[in-house]
Amino acid sequence: HIEQDKGRLHGLAEALDDLGPDLEKARQEEIEATDALRDAEQAMSDWQEAWESFGRENHVAQNEVQVHKSSIEHLEDQLSRMLQQKSKLGQEQQSIRKAASEESLAELVRQEQQAEIQATALQKQLQQMSARVAQLRAQDHELTAKLDQGRSDVQKVRGQLATMEAMQQAALGQTEGEVVEWLESRNLDSQPRLAQELEVETEWEPAVETVLGSYLEAVCVEGIDAVAEVLGTLKSGSIAFIDRKKRSDSIADQALLLSKIQNRSGLETLLSGVYVADSLEQALAARENLAPGDSVVTRDGIWLGGDWLRVARGQDEHSGVIHREQQIRMLREQHEKYAARVTRDESGQATVRSDLDKLESAREETQVEAGRLQRQHADLSGQLKAERYQAEQTASRTRSLDQELTDVVHDIEKSNQKLKTARAVVESGVELLATLERKRRSLGENRVELQSIQDSCREVAKKVGAACQKIAIKVESRRSSRESASANLSRMEDQLKGFRGRVEELEGQLQGGEKPFAENRQDLSELLGSRVTVEKELAEARRGLEDIEQALREKEQKRIEAQSVVEEIRQFSDRVRMTVREISVRHEGVSEQFDETGFSLDEINSEMSDEASIEQWDEQLERLVSRINRLGPINLAAIGEYQEQLERKEYLDAQNTDLSNALETLENAIRKIDRETRTRFKETFDNVNDGLKEKFPRLFGGGHAYLELVGDDLLKSGVTIMAQPPGKRNSTIHLLSGGEKALTAVALVFSIFELNPAPFCLLDEVDASLDDANVSRFCEILRDMSKRVQFVIITHNKTTMEMAAQLTGVTMHEAGVSRLVSVDVDEAVQLAAS
Repeated sequence: HIEQDKGRLHGLAEALDDLGPDLEKARQEEIEATDALRDAEQAMSDWQEAWESFGRENHVAQNEVQVHKSSIEHLEDQLSRMLQQKSKLGQEQQSIRKAASEESLAELVRQEQQAEIQATALQKQLQQMSARVAQLRAQDHELTAKLDQGRSDVQKVRGQLATMEAMQQAALGQTEGEVVEWLESRNLDSQPRLAQELEVETEWEPAVETVLGSYLEAVCVEGIDAVAEVLGTLKSGSIAFIDRKKRSDSIADQALLLSKIQNRSGLETLLSGVYVADSLEQALAARENLAPGDSVVTRDGIWLGGDWLRVARGQDEHSGVIHREQQIRMLREQHEKYAARVTRDESGQATVRSDLDKLESAREETQVEAGRLQRQHADLSGQLKAERYQAEQTASRTRSLDQELTDVVHDIEKSNQKLKTARAVVESGVELLATLERKRRSLGENRVELQSIQDSCREVAKKVGAACQKIAIKVESRRSSRESASANLSRMEDQLKGFRGRVEELEGQLQGGEKPFAENRQDLSELLGSRVTVEKELAEARRGLEDIEQALREKEQKRIEAQSVVEEIRQFSDRVRMTVREISVRHEGVSEQFDETGFSLDEINSEMSDEASIEQWDEQLERLVSRINRLGPINLAAIGEYQEQLERKEYLDAQNTDLSNALETLENAIRKIDRETRTRFKETFDNVNDGLKEKFPRLFGGGHAYLELVGDDLLKSGVTIMAQPPGKRNSTIHLLSGGEKALTAVALVFSIFELNPAPFCLLDEVDASLDDANVSRFCEILRDMSKRVQFVIITHNKTTMEMAAQLTGVTMHEAGVSRLVSVDVDEAVQLAAS
């Protein structure tokens, strides 16, 4: 391998010797080609600068020509528009001068005033008619109220009269029976009864009723003989007749009962021996002096004879018939008076309504006419305003047209002057462009020649460079191969030397391998002793080395610290140098500024305050620069815009203040309402709850109930009724029966009525689902509350009916004929008792 590498190295050396001159020649040619290319590129660069200079000059000239051409077109267009505007303004002036004259405006004013007078007159007439209509409507409402009251009075009196007549008929036996039928068959049913004919002093009515007794039912006739002839046809029943044909005008003895009766005809025989006494003591005293057949009666109806006594205390069916008859007469008179008043009011109301209808018809016609006149007046007013506005606009437009026409003429003159100037500039620019066009052609020709030279030089340089690169690659390839072979040869020679030394060493080891082991042991002990000595020396050397390294580290630390100080001094020196340079530059800049402004540094220093400092001026400068930067681009219209926005801000601030005040007022009102609502709701809730707790046990005979709020907010919370009748532990009101629910609702309603009583309360069959015990407690509550509230009850329960003071029902006396019957229970009880 060594021999082969030596031969290879000899061949590579010869090749390198042959390539050396070629490489030098190629490199020289490359340098020459590069210089030629550089010269061509420099010439091309000079041409490029000339071309760019020409382009800028040509562009400026073309822009100037184009701008002035555009300006000429714009000015010509503007001049054309101004001429058209001048023509239009002249035509508009002529048309305005031909506008409407003042005569039409005066005629419109006259028509508008006349329409206003007519509309005002009709409006006054309409107001008078409206006042009269309001008066008639008030009269109609008043008459309607009177009629309602009158009809109500008539109905009330009619009901009372029907009740009285029914009770009187029942008391006098005129309702039913064979006697009534017999009287009807004999045409005697229309004859009055004795009680209906009597007029007795009020305080002596009980005495007369006691004495006459059943004779109060007696039929009043004129002549007993005619009646006696037909009595045989009466099969059963009892009846009495009184002959009222004979009239007695004599004055009765004041001691007799007859003296207390005004129309006493026919009663002389019945009451001839009956005396009167103011009291029972007087009657008992007078009884001793009575003749046989005579008797005495007291004011309160105690009737005594010589050996007998009779008294009736409300159990007699004839008690109170005389007083009732007097009330019936009074009710009949009152009914006739009320009926006559209702008829009179109905007639008056018909007259008022007729007048009202006529007046309303006339008012409608007048209102239509007034509306037509108002519309006509409004139309004329609108036309008048339009004409006046048109006249004002015409005058204003005329002044504006004159001013515009003057401005247009002035603008036309200015545009003509500008047009002349622009045309002159365009002509000079066209000449300059022609000159530049010739220069452009010359530069174009030079560019072609220079481009050709540059391309040829670039091609030559490219070829020479490629050849030189090719030779250099070959040289480098041979040189790298030679270096590789030399390195390989050196490595192999070293290996050969190593192999030869190893052979000699192995041969020496083979020759000395049999020496005795004693020598080796002696050598070993000597070596061990020397080893100990060497180790001690080594330890001392290591300690000395450590001391040296420690000292070296300390010196290194000091060197680093010194180097750091030197670096700081160097940095400070650099900063000082930069500051000096900066100050020098600033000094030069300030000097230039002073030179430009014309100020003197000495004068400024003399005028400057002693307290002035660079830091102060720097801070002020920074603040000013910051403020200028915040301002942004300068807006020349900012003052006007600021004033406009300031006015708008003040207006919006005022509106915001008003809205804030209104909102605050509204929120205060809402809070006040909420506060009052919560207070009143809580008071009402507590009062109703207390009433429910008191009413519920009374209605149920025990148990308890209360109201409970659902939610914390009093304005939004619901109300739940918790009711537990005696003996039940229900958790909800839905578990109660129908009757229990009804009683619970009644307890709640009555609690609300206790809080704020209404004029009346209507209960519709509330007691329908209640048993007798619950109805009794319900009636007790009603009786207690009826002192403060009027109850109207619809019921079928007899216990509830017994409690009522007035009963109203529908009865069918005849088949298919319903009749409304009203009974005053208290009055009926009094009548029955009397």
